[in-house]
Amino acid sequence: MIDKQTLGYTKPLYILAFDQRSSFSKEIFGISSEVNEQEKQEIASYKRIIYEAFENALALGVPVEHAAFLCDEEFGDAILRDAGQKRYTFLLATERSGQREFDLNYGEEFAAHIEKYKPTFVKVLVRYNPEDDIALNKRQCEKMKLVSDYAHEHGYKFLIEALIPPTPNQMKEAGGESKRFDVETRPRLVKQTIKEIQDAGIEVDVWKIEGLEKREEYQSVVAQARAGGRERVSIVILGRHAPDRQVEHWLLAGRGVEGVIGFAIGRTIFWDPLVAVKKASMTPADAVVAMARKYLHFYRVFTGEKEKISF
Repeated sequence: MIDKQTLGYTKPLYILAFDQRSSFSKEIFGISSEVNEQEKQEIASYKRIIYEAFENALALGVPVEHAAFLCDEEFGDAILRDAGQKRYTFLLATERSGQREFDLNYGEEFAAHIEKYKPTFVKVLVRYNPEDDIALNKRQCEKMKLVSDYAHEHGYKFLIEALIPPTPNQMKEAGGESKRFDVETRPRLVKQTIKEIQDAGIEVDVWKIEGLEKREEYQSVVAQARAGGRERVSIVILGRHAPDRQVEHWLLAGRGVEGVIGFAIGRTIFWDPLVAVKKASMTPADAVVAMARKYLHFYRVFTGEKEKISF
């Protein structure tokens, strides 16, 4: 039984997320099959650029005690080892990349890979719609519970990134418009998703959720995340590779809401600079600076250290 008095995480948490694998290799490098060793080393070198940007941002003003990054073992082994030595806050991705159904990247050996790096947070990504395939959701919960239980039994914090893909019927009700689904339907589904995962016996310290439009929507989701005595459980807002202005909107809507402790932004920060490096239209050094400044920008937007942006 997990002690709900120790469950949760309430310190500010500003995550630079670069755990993408299948999308990273396919969309930046054009690799549609399994990567070979040479390709793996090249991809790892690009992730190293993002890591250098993370460290650069610390020097620019993102507080090290609240900064964090999310990475994968496949292309980030050296990064994860370096972060452990430097005692950074970091998250380890444990899911198999690019799958509709959540599965563990290393199957039954997942625990050994957690112990290899001893991250601050163990992270899973799940695509979960409570109004979709019940059997699928049940299978995913069973696997997530394995990770949740292990994390809590061994002193790690546990984070779930919950994405909600719309069903065909939900899209029909939204007139075929993704934006309308996001605004009209997704806030309700976020709460329902959290409740179902909680009811499955899975205890989460921090939920990583897609951005919401209104302050009261964040408040409602936090209320569900903290229901049942989970008083220290918190939420971070993901960037979803959205344009800067949209991410700013989501951050401003959540800023100052009790229980919304930060963000987890990745592709919005690093994608364009890395693509430019690949095309040789930007140097790696310039990409580091550009990404560090963007990360710092979102930190300032969320904390209010920057003049409020109108939208």
